Amino acid sequence: MKTKNIMIVGVGGQGTLLTSRILGGIMLGAGYDVKMSEVHGMAQRGGSVVTYVRYGESVAEPIVEEGQADVLIAFEQLEAKRYAHFLKKDGVLIVNTQRIDPMPVVIGQAEYPEGIVEGLKKEYRVIDVDAMSEALKLGNPKVFNVIVLGVAAKHMDFDKEQWFDVIEKTVKPKFVDLNKLAFETGYNL
Repeated sequence: MKTKNIMIVGVGGQGTLLTSRILGGIMLGAGYDVKMSEVHGMAQRGGSVVTYVRYGESVAEPIVEEGQADVLIAFEQLEAKRYAHFLKKDGVLIVNTQRIDPMPVVIGQAEYPEGIVEGLKKEYRVIDVDAMSEALKLGNPKVFNVIVLGVAAKHMDFDKEQWFDVIEKTVKPKFVDLNKLAFETGYNL
């Protein structure tokens, strides 16, 4: 198997690190060589967070280069736009439609761009999901990231039971059932 490249992008506090741990766990469990790298920026202040996950028979380095991501998981629209150029020609971009205003927008120095998802769809294969609304239906907004992962999982090489197994091993026991339900919700969207 040739190396596969996945990127997760979002802002601080959106669960990119948990998502990357679940991804790494499923890939290791399947016997692949896995390399991961995280770039946090000003994550604690709502800044950009990028995680690279590469897996295959033998992976030399953790960084995904521009134009090489098979799957790009974006937890926020503007982050999807910022990193879309990392997607390969036949790759898929999973976008949570949530909008989180960056600091320049918050303080009135810039405007949040309109029509981001529609613009991305003109150039890339995009699957957009309102994961926050789905998470609220489940009673916990914090699981939106696992809903997005469930959507993305259909574009990866693992079956649903493998994902559930890794979620059980990765998430705190009291949140396992909720996260499995969140994953299933995304998987079925």
